[in-house]
Amino acid sequence: MKKVNVLIISCMLSLLGLTTINAQDWADLNRFKEANSTIPELQDNEDRIVFMGNSITIGWLNKRPEFFEGKPYINRGISGQTTPQMLLRFRQDVINLNPKVVTILAGTNDIAGNTGPSTLEMIMDNIKGMVELAHANGIKVILSSTLPAYDYPWKPGLEPSGKIIALNKMIKEYADANGHIYLDYFSAMVDERNGLPKKYAEDEVHPTVDGYKVMEPLVEAAITDALNK
Repeated sequence: MKKVNVLIISCMLSLLGLTTINAQDWADLNRFKEANSTIPELQDNEDRIVFMGNSITIGWLNKRPEFFEGKPYINRGISGQTTPQMLLRFRQDVINLNPKVVTILAGTNDIAGNTGPSTLEMIMDNIKGMVELAHANGIKVILSSTLPAYDYPWKPGLEPSGKIIALNKMIKEYADANGHIYLDYFSAMVDERNGLPKKYAEDEVHPTVDGYKVMEPLVEAAITDALNK
């Protein structure tokens, strides 16, 4: 009997240990916690913009810091993230920073299955959730197309190009129907395979400096449009 009790207790302790080990900040809410606390109050004449996204967004800051310098741009991209993770952190990483505009670039990691299987409808639901939160708080929205991708080097064989085209159609239709700005990176960067050419992304997913240089005038035009709406 004592042996049984010891076995039960050992199993319970093991489960508790596993729970502790596996506990995690799934949406990475702590990533920008300190940085957010240092953001100054919005000035009356400040056109603050938040860039919400994944590795493509944070890679922009890393590879082209000069694009962000001296501008009221706040980069809140986290590598590998999917739309449900972005939705969970949207209030603290966007709304609480009081921007006038948010530009959302998301979806490719969902198609890659980074946090599990996801349908295009599920992706759109999460995007709509972010948009609705922004709209409810007086923040104008720029919805970016997902960038082209012929294949994912970390998960090959998924054939994402067709799904990306379908998702972008859904994003554009939603943006047009609800008065938001649709920012079309896809058409400016896509190649004949419906992928991203190496001149714009060495791994055909994450933009090079040249890739970001294509994106920059497009996003600045979209920001101007949003601020003037």
